[in-house]
Amino acid sequence: MTQPSFDRRWLPLNALRAFEGVAKHSSFTAAANALLISQSALSRHVIALEKLLGAQLFERRPHSLVLTKAGQHLLPAVSKSFDRLEYALDDIRNEGSPVRRTLRVQMPPSFAAHLAVPILRDFRRVVAEVEIDLVSPYGVGPPLAEVDVAVVYSKPTVTDLVRDLLWPVGLSAVCHPNIAKRCEGMGLREFVEANELVHVRLSDQPRHHLWQQFVRQANLGTLNVERGLVFDTAILAVQYALSGEGVALLDTTLFDEEIRTGRLVRPFDLSVDVGYGYYLITHPEGLGDTAIALFRSWLIERFGRASPATPGGTLHLAVSNP
Repeated sequence: MTQPSFDRRWLPLNALRAFEGVAKHSSFTAAANALLISQSALSRHVIALEKLLGAQLFERRPHSLVLTKAGQHLLPAVSKSFDRLEYALDDIRNEGSPVRRTLRVQMPPSFAAHLAVPILRDFRRVVAEVEIDLVSPYGVGPPLAEVDVAVVYSKPTVTDLVRDLLWPVGLSAVCHPNIAKRCEGMGLREFVEANELVHVRLSDQPRHHLWQQFVRQANLGTLNVERGLVFDTAILAVQYALSGEGVALLDTTLFDEEIRTGRLVRPFDLSVDVGYGYYLITHPEGLGDTAIALFRSWLIERFGRASPATPGGTLHLAVSNP
């Protein structure tokens, strides 16, 4: 049976603040010290909140505290709500004077290594009052709970988050010019068979997944691609290819500069779509935050002309290479 909605007049703000403090510090003692209240008072607040919700928020282990599924669901909403209250109060108190705002941005490692510097530099020139706190976790999947906006490398999914497609990934076989010259005149199948293959590992996929998809879509028949080196990130695969070794499958948009300048070459004019793209992810409630809205619209404009995105939807862009 569905419980009635909470009336905001009775929201337990002190208990929510106590919960956030304990979750942030992973300790009742550290949170009590940070919030300048007694540990017993802090504990009572958290227990009262758990009773009110009818759900345990922490798994209390002998030497640690771990958020339960309910706690993981509640924490980002509480943190973001308090952050926005803090920003609004600062804006009012400092009306007429510039206020610094820190935006927490997540980018995947290869995207960050290749594009973070020009993106963040140019954005700061336009919006100098917004500081950027950049995190770059490894892997494919949803954004971290504590970030304001995230660029993720993923397949299309339907969620309650706002998803803007920055560009669909197209993979091409790329190598050092010396390898291309040595293999001049070969067909694609012979070229793949003759060279060391460079792989980029994807979470929850076989280690040779991308090359297997490339061979299938290129209609190369039965071909052994379970050989060669495997790297955790595309940027490492690029560095290896730039050293003059191996053939890598790379996104031609992300690594446009290396190809355009001739440091790497595409011996074959073939690009395959393996279903992944770079998406900009925003929480729906974040669209009303000026700093988040500015960063989102600026990044979308940087990568192409867009139509409005919707929560859970996909935004298709006319992509121009950066």
